[in-house]
Amino acid sequence: MVSFEEARNVILSSVSAVGAEHIHLLDAAGRILAEDMAAPWDMPLWDNSAMDGYAVNSADCATVPCKLRVSAFLPAGARAEDVRVEQGCAVRIMTGAPTPEGCNAVVPVEETDNGDHEVILREPVRRGQHIRIRGEDVAAGATFARAGAIIRPPEANMLASLGMALVPVYRRPTVAILSTGDELVELGITPGPGEIVNSNALSLATAVRETGAMPLIIGIARDTRASHLEKLQEGLKADVLITSAGISAGDRDLVREALEELGVRLLFWQVGIKPGGPTAFALHGTTPVFSLPGNPVSTMITFEEFVRPALLKMQGHHRVLRPLFKAVLREELRKKPGKVQIVRIRLEREDGRWYAASAGDQRTSITRTMVDAEAVAVLPAGSTCFTAGDEVDAHFYGNHIDLLEATP
Repeated sequence: MVSFEEARNVILSSVSAVGAEHIHLLDAAGRILAEDMAAPWDMPLWDNSAMDGYAVNSADCATVPCKLRVSAFLPAGARAEDVRVEQGCAVRIMTGAPTPEGCNAVVPVEETDNGDHEVILREPVRRGQHIRIRGEDVAAGATFARAGAIIRPPEANMLASLGMALVPVYRRPTVAILSTGDELVELGITPGPGEIVNSNALSLATAVRETGAMPLIIGIARDTRASHLEKLQEGLKADVLITSAGISAGDRDLVREALEELGVRLLFWQVGIKPGGPTAFALHGTTPVFSLPGNPVSTMITFEEFVRPALLKMQGHHRVLRPLFKAVLREELRKKPGKVQIVRIRLEREDGRWYAASAGDQRTSITRTMVDAEAVAVLPAGSTCFTAGDEVDAHFYGNHIDLLEATP
């Protein structure tokens, strides 16, 4: 049995980004840049006005108020080659318009009488004010986004502004999902006596999609060697294979033997974590294979702690582990020594601190507690008792945006 920390280290040292592709910027939201991006030209491309107002020479405005003749008009999109700010004159200008020759300042319309033929300036004029200088945002050849950056609206705006319609991003890995067991029936079939719906496939597919990877549900391996070999061979064609159930030591737990028969190299089997002890990780060449427990709660917890970070790394993310924060317990928690224990919790925010209470029944047969949990407490292997008022490490579970926004 490996420790919780050892299992993570083995997994993350065994996976790498799955390669790059070029896609249209419109489809790149949330994807990870695979290359450093350098500007092909200056941005902005020319000196331009940051305000609606008047382009002036500050030397003509040494004292205020002062009156200037309005000699021309430059709207956004106009060319300024034939326009000049002559001595004693101002050019009416709109935001984004190129500044004309002779201009070294722009006076906002709010600081004038808004005259059409003559304008009175009411405020002191500072050289360079309200002018966007060519290349001040990014100069041609400068790197403006690094490999590993998430393409958010700001990145999309800059990429578009620099004419980059196709962008290099890390590929989204395909993740084959295989459930095992004669007791399973597919969604849409009413289970009979001794049967249960194959819910793990759907929860795993949802979790895979949340990471940005692409789930591929390949069905159910029945409790025969032939069925396991057939389904596992199919799953190994994907970038990642996840199996649920069939990894313990029971007579019908066939996953481990079938994987070994297919040449899959087992790196560990069983982890010091509760729930989720019977978790295995293997490699088929460079293809990672995660064998998770069959209990739905254990499946979801082990995906969160082990599979999710690996899938993020395979897509080029640099930060793959959820950040831990301190939470004050509302109640006593007890555990046996020797294993890290993951406890599903609810959170409240008071006086700048997080307070945690159990989200409900912690038995692994109770899926409802997963639904109600906003986070999990990660209790260290060597500890046994935590009293009300103790601080514990915790991290958010799922996409609780309202809580994330309140994180200090």
